[in-house]
Formats: sequence, C-alpha cells, structure tokens
Amino acid sequence: MTQLFRCSAILFDLDGVLVDSTHSVTRQWRIWANENNLDSARLLEIAHGRRTIEVVQLLTPHLATADEVAKIEQREAADTEGVRVMPGAAELVASIPNGRWGVVTSGTRHLATSRLGLANIPIPVVLISADDVVEGKPNPEPYLKGAQRLGVDPSECVVIEDAPAGILAAHAGGMKVIALASTYPVADLREAEAVVQSLTQIHVSFDGARRGQALEISIL
Repeated sequence: MTQLFRCSAILFDLDGVLVDSTHSVTRQWRIWANENNLDSARLLEIAHGRRTIEVVQLLTPHLATADEVAKIEQREAADTEGVRVMPGAAELVASIPNGRWGVVTSGTRHLATSRLGLANIPIPVVLISADDVVEGKPNPEPYLKGAQRLGVDPSECVVIEDAPAGILAAHAGGMKVIALASTYPVADLREAEAVVQSLTQIHVSFDGARRGQALEISIL
C-alpha cells in the first residue's frame, strides 16, 4: 500500500542515507577502539548517528577530546574505500526543488562535503554538521536548526534517517520520519512513521507553478 506524506521541506541524514560509508566508519572506529583498548562492538552500538565528539567524551573522557576527534574525522575523510552513493539518492535529491531540502549530519562539515563530493551529490544550501550545534542527535537541535535555516516550521519537515538516535532527534523536534533500513534492522526503526529498504521506494512530486506548494512524498 502506498504511503503519502505532505511537507514543505525534506531533511536528510548523510551517512547510511545519501552515502554508504558504513565500511569506512566501521573500519576507523575499530582502529581507534583497538588503539584505546575499547570494546569495538560496544563502541559501534552507540557511534552510528552520533557526533564523534560525544562518543569520545563518553568512552574516553581522560583523553584530549579535540585531538581525538580531529584524528578520527581526518582518518574517515581519507578512507574512501567502499564509500559510494546510496541507490536512488542522486535521483531523489534531484527531484526536489532547490531550497526545499537539506542535510543534517553528525559528521564535521569537512567530512560531509568530502563524502557528498565522492557520491557526486550537490552540496545543499542548508548543511548542518557537527560544527554547527552544541548538542548532537538524539537531541533535536540539529534538525531544528536545519528547519530554521530552510525557513520552514519543524512540523512541516520530513526527515529521512537510518539510525534510532536520528529518529529520536527528529521526533523530539516535532518532525515525521521515514527510516531507511541500511544500517539498522527494521525492528530498531519502528518508531519512524515509515520504513523503506531503499531510497528508490521514495518519490517526491510538487506543483512548480504554485509558489509554496507542498511537496508530496509517496512511498511505494
């Protein structure tokens, strides 16, 4: 059965949604975990969807946070093996009018722009990164800032996410969520209003002749 959503703007998470960077992220977090005698499985359970600074502060409060964050982010940006565009991502963003979509990521701006470039996805007018917020996901601040910069009410935004932390953040901001089961199993994403296996299931249409016309999202 087709599901329909109407909204003024769409906010995308980046890693696991527009760009498949799972192998790179996992590799670099495991390397860092081994360097610091941490349980890599536990680390990966909490790292996806969260800012690097918050993971470092939580697991290694005794280390120099800024130095560790810079090290991890630089390594991830340089590790491009296996990083690719998610199926349907380029076509989906191309179907949305400029100024009606943005990216909200837990990575730094440098990392985000590097990955968008690798995926050949245009950098949107609104890109909220770890550098732009005080509190990361699951706090709603990143998504609320994305809505604010797009000039729309949070309740008029639909978020596309792949992680429970991001779903919590969007809901806390009053937004509906379409979850992509790319990083987590469907069972972990059931708080979302809809779950898809691929972005190719999502289609966006609008009446370009009418200014301010709502976007219509259909899930097939």
